[in-house]
Amino acid sequence: MEQTVCRRVLVTGMVQGVGFRPYIYKLAVTMGLKGIVYNSGQGVVIKVEGILSRIEEFINFIHAHPLQLAHIANVNVNTFPGQGFKDFTIAVSKGGVTDKTVVPPDAATCAQCRREILDSVDRHYRYPFTNCTGCGPRFTILKELPYDRTCTSMVSFPMCESCVREYNDPGDRRFHAQPVACPVCGPKVYLVDQHGNKIKGDWVEQSRLILSKGKILAVKGLGGFHLACNGLDNSAIERLRRLKKRPAKPLAVMCRNLDVVRKYCLVTTKEAELLCSPAAPIVVLPKRSASSLPQALSPGLNTLGVMLSYTPLHILLMGRCFDLLVMTSGNKGGLPLVTDNASALAQLQGVADFFLLHDREIVNRCDDTVVCINENKTHFFRRSRGFVPEPLMVPGNNQGHRGGKDIAVLGVGGDMKNTFCLLRPGQAYLSQHIGSLDKLEGQNAWHSALQRFCHLLGVKPRAVALDMHPDYYSAALARELECPTLINVQHHHSHMAACMAENGLNGKVIGVVLDGTGYGLDGEIWGCEVLSGGYHAFAREFHLQYLPLPGGEYAVNNPWVTAVAYLISMFGEQGYEKAEQIFPDRRKQIGIIVKMINSKINTPYTSSCGRLFDAVSALLGVCRENTYDGQAAVQLGEMIPLYYQGELDPYPYTVNKGVMGVSILFSSIMHDRARSVPPEQIAKRFHDTMVAMLACAVQDVRARSGLNRVVLSGGCWHNRYLLAASHGFLADKGFDVYVHNKVPPGDAGISLGQAVIACHNIT
Repeated sequence: MEQTVCRRVLVTGMVQGVGFRPYIYKLAVTMGLKGIVYNSGQGVVIKVEGILSRIEEFINFIHAHPLQLAHIANVNVNTFPGQGFKDFTIAVSKGGVTDKTVVPPDAATCAQCRREILDSVDRHYRYPFTNCTGCGPRFTILKELPYDRTCTSMVSFPMCESCVREYNDPGDRRFHAQPVACPVCGPKVYLVDQHGNKIKGDWVEQSRLILSKGKILAVKGLGGFHLACNGLDNSAIERLRRLKKRPAKPLAVMCRNLDVVRKYCLVTTKEAELLCSPAAPIVVLPKRSASSLPQALSPGLNTLGVMLSYTPLHILLMGRCFDLLVMTSGNKGGLPLVTDNASALAQLQGVADFFLLHDREIVNRCDDTVVCINENKTHFFRRSRGFVPEPLMVPGNNQGHRGGKDIAVLGVGGDMKNTFCLLRPGQAYLSQHIGSLDKLEGQNAWHSALQRFCHLLGVKPRAVALDMHPDYYSAALARELECPTLINVQHHHSHMAACMAENGLNGKVIGVVLDGTGYGLDGEIWGCEVLSGGYHAFAREFHLQYLPLPGGEYAVNNPWVTAVAYLISMFGEQGYEKAEQIFPDRRKQIGIIVKMINSKINTPYTSSCGRLFDAVSALLGVCRENTYDGQAAVQLGEMIPLYYQGELDPYPYTVNKGVMGVSILFSSIMHDRARSVPPEQIAKRFHDTMVAMLACAVQDVRARSGLNRVVLSGGCWHNRYLLAASHGFLADKGFDVYVHNKVPPGDAGISLGQAVIACHNIT
């Protein structure tokens, strides 16, 4: 007979607030083991007694069959003196918050809760806040750790007897589900007009009626408000665009189920898994060519951002009445997502006809996450709801010490698509999407989110990394923190380091960084750079030839201006004539542009990849004005196949003495344009040229340095074909190529790079 042994098991990672203790309880009872399980500041502690073989089976099962919402970082096993446990029990939490404590993200409604809210005999029937340990709000309602009900906005809703019984029953799936609620004791939903007057009747039926009549409904959701309208009503969509002053930026839609998604879009197995995952992000999908989708949803694009209904409220709102609803962010241009009822009525009045409100506080603002699948891997455009605040494990991070203590480091991020990053030993915490910092409201949102993150994680940054651009709002915010150590980091170095960190790389690499704007070491605007180096330092090996940007920001918003400037800069008088032929309605402005370039008045020079894409897009008649960030480049990218076929057909280019020249490329494009070559064919060859030119520069760096690892970072790598083709072409040349799969490649990811660089350069 086997001897009884005792083991203490410490499980670390995201194992609190996800139903891990009930899972362990049921597993231990099933296996006939005795002991106790409880939350601690270090993780989940399991003290278990039984025969050795059964305990080993128990521990192996935890490794092999993790709970869906749990992410196990480590399982440590030690012996401990036997305590003679009579059964297996769940104990109250012990210990405070430590660096091992992980806050769980929000999770989409699970299948069981979904069935209950549609079951007329269930007590949760049509209840919009139904949840269990496997789903529901986490981060968005959390005020402080530990993740207990008293530390969330659910503290305002005392549980009824039925909910208390479920909450305290270890055999119930709502055991210790902190947001547990029902129609008797939980939050309430109500419908109001623009003036805050309540609308009589059932909120579900009245809301559906409002949407079916083409009206716009502001909906208070999980992490903020959405503006909703019927996704198949073109006039309603156009009206929403007009009122929100969003003429062309694509609108996300929420679909009733996966079958509806497949009706309108092409969906792979991987994309379907993402849509149905607990994170439930917006997934950018190719539209079906024969679908009846209104063009107004995503003008000029062959793709559409799609998500499934991820809360009971959304499920009930859609019912069987709508295939899809537009669900775009509830805010006015450039402002943070609205989260409270009063602000929604004030800010969205004049846009929304009615407001669907509830009385549960949204503690942490959290926009929807946006992703796509590229080469069978997740590619983030925006990392937020469903993923934040789960930490990233990064290599060699935060090894700086002062007074024998690890130093928490903050990367403040950029000015657009802002996130910040808090770095502590072994973990990097990226914030939810903050957005633009050029307005006071955005800066206040940044301060509020940072304060909450620091409070939740129990850290106070002792070093702050900021972009070296002298006029960045984010840099000004960093200087206001009164931190003892401020470290300036070059923008493209941050991009390179971010890709290195998320891929677990140390040492030196070749970094190919493509974006729109980054303040360079020479005071010019960088944006198409081939770098070499690591976290400590970098060298600029190659860059796109410098070209003029008359008017600066005006040219960024008007790609035709960039196109004219490039033609004049490259071809002089002949370029001037070509510009007048291509843009005959802009002859007066073209003359002014010539004078600005010649006199160097308000005309910075740039090596930006984004501006190059803008210029080509305007020359091909694709997009002459950017009404949203990157519009011209996005529309140009969608003219070509999404997938790399293994062959390139580039135009001529030059790579010489550290400069990637595009004058011959532009001559070739103008030649093909004059011959009426289809714009799609020219666009494809332009993309192929970029791939070939960058690869040529990278091979030159390898020949001189011996470096073989290449990281691809920067916002231009959102271009699916450019990313897939560059990855494939470089891999065929024998390079080890690394891309972003955990954070966005654009400015939403630079805070990670800033923080990692700073912690490697603290003295």
